[in-house]
Order: sequence, then structure tokens, then C-alpha cells
Amino acid sequence: MKILSRILFALVAIVASSSLHAQTPEPNAFQTLSPGDEIRIAVWRNLELSGDFPIAADGTIIHPLYREVQVTGVPLSTVEERLRTFLTKYVTTPQFVIQPLVKIIVMGEVRSPNIYSVPPQTTIAQALALAGGPTERGRLNDVRVIRDRQEIRMDVSRPDSDAGQLQIRSGDQITMGRARISAWQVISPVASTIAAATAIINIFTR
Repeated sequence: MKILSRILFALVAIVASSSLHAQTPEPNAFQTLSPGDEIRIAVWRNLELSGDFPIAADGTIIHPLYREVQVTGVPLSTVEERLRTFLTKYVTTPQFVIQPLVKIIVMGEVRSPNIYSVPPQTTIAQALALAGGPTERGRLNDVRVIRDRQEIRMDVSRPDSDAGQLQIRSGDQITMGRARISAWQVISPVASTIAAATAIINIFTR
């Protein structure tokens, strides 16, 4: 059953990944940057203005020059326009690309629980795969996403699960539940240990 669950999880992640690359969707219109997120800026032939920069608490980019650019609470298209306007101070016709990286938390019964910086187009299934997938006790049918103080529940083991379509948002907390241990799983190792101990005692008492 565990092997089957892992196979199903892998299939969901693969389908989600291939679908994402095949469709190459536009960034989520409702996606915005928040303090703590990062933005990747690549300016053609200008390494000093290129790199991955965190977003400060006041909504600006933590960089000596970019600090005057406000990037939170507005669509990504607006962020790009503001950066273009700013860069014209240093480059006549700036050529650059930006890649927002939003912070999410993946925890629970995954192999590598952590805080991750990922592109907004990342799906829930891909975020779980990034965290190493489920542990032996992970419940694929009990994945919870805390978003804007609301809880979204999903069953990742289903081929038609929303996890392959639902994109992450900045600040998402994704948790994989833990399977309960049956009484037999607890009793069986203990019984085996007692039996082994009894056998050893019998050897020495003959």
C-alpha cells in the first residue's frame, strides 16, 4: 500500500509538472509579493543590479539602489514597470527579466520540511515533491493548506486532485498529515521481542 501511494504521488507530481511546462501559464493575476519573499532580477550586462534580493518589511527591495522601489501589494506587471522606470536612471534602454520567489512552508510528514522560496506558478503537488514527498507515515489523503487564515483540504493520492492545479500563494503553509499506528503495529514488535527473549532464556536454562 505504501509503495502504491508513492507511485500515485509521483504520477501526480509528474503530471502537474508536465502540464505546467506545456501550458506555460501567465503568473497568477492575484499573486503579489509580500515582505520576506524574494525577487530575482537579471539585468543584461549589469551584474551589480542582478541577483536574488529579499523584500523588506516596508515593501521595498533590500539593495542599496533598489531600496526606493516599492514592490509589495501590486500586480507583478506593475512591479516590472516600476523597475523599468528605475533602471532608466542607469541604463538608456534597460533589458531585464524578473522572477518573483514567494516564501512557503512545507511541513508535517514530508522528508524535508522547510521554508522554501518558489516561483508563483508552483503547484501544491510540486511543493510537496520539492520537500521530498511523503515519509512512510505520510497520509497523501490528508494534505492541508493554510491560506489567509482559511484551511484547504485535499487528497493528493487522487489523479484528479486539485494539488496538481492549485498554485501556491505567498505565505502558504502546507502540511501533510500523519497516518495512525494500529494496535497490531505496536504489539507486533513487542511480541517479537518477548518471544526472542524467551527463546534465549530457554537456551540457558536447559
